[in-house]
Amino acid sequence: MKNKIISIALQNWIPKIFSFLIALFIVLSVRFMNVNDRVVTLPLDVVLPENYQAVSLVPETIDVVITGPDSIIYLVDPAEIEAKADFSSVSGPGIERVPVMLEYRDDIYTRDGLVVSASPSSVRILFEEM
Repeated sequence: MKNKIISIALQNWIPKIFSFLIALFIVLSVRFMNVNDRVVTLPLDVVLPENYQAVSLVPETIDVVITGPDSIIYLVDPAEIEAKADFSSVSGPGIERVPVMLEYRDDIYTRDGLVVSASPSSVRILFEEM
């Protein structure tokens, strides 16, 4: 009886292992592909230089994309995220581009596998001398 069970288990072992690997791949892909984006609009704190004035429009808001599992991204409080663009180092007239810096408690987001990014990731403003 014991030999019969072993012989049945070992019979056609290549298709059985192949089927198991395909099933494992499907389970893992469904588990890890359940990643979504949540887009929230936040106020943008723009620091302007003292000796130059902005000629183009200064953006007041920025979109922040929170990427992660669907069950967690809607638990994030957007009020805990601050967006800032610092143009204080502008040294001459013309178009300047600076990255948007996001400030938040890093441990909350990285612990749960969330990624927070700004969209667009940089801001451009045209300056001229005062």
